[in-house]
Amino acid sequence: MEITIRELAPEEFPLVDRLWEQYRGQQTDRTIDRVIGAFADGALVGSARVRRHPDGLEVDGVFVSEAHRGEGLARRLVQAVLDEFGSSPLWLHSTIPLIGFYGSFGWVPIDEKALPPTISERLAFCFGNMIGCGVSPMRRDPA
Repeated sequence: MEITIRELAPEEFPLVDRLWEQYRGQQTDRTIDRVIGAFADGALVGSARVRRHPDGLEVDGVFVSEAHRGEGLARRLVQAVLDEFGSSPLWLHSTIPLIGFYGSFGWVPIDEKALPPTISERLAFCFGNMIGCGVSPMRRDPA
């Protein structure tokens, strides 16, 4: 099986939207998203999105299809994000079990009040209690 990690062109975003039907039904936005994809024999099987907000870059949509989990693709996707965007501060909302995974790349948990406002807005439904919603805000400063 040949694995390729590369950035998708905006016209390929429908492939990501189909993949994300398995992942909380998220959708891409061609005006503010850049997406790194993992392809197995030409088929998209994983993704990582970087969304440009007015006040920062948010990493999310790190997802690998069930059939390809355990192959190190999430790690390769996150590394590709860092190779491209790691010279800027990066924010994310990690699920509690994945804090260590993201920590291995240099992200550190932060108080949600330290999030840029437009990035924080995405989880406003947590009413100021992101941990209670099962997520931890994190920040990674440039190396």
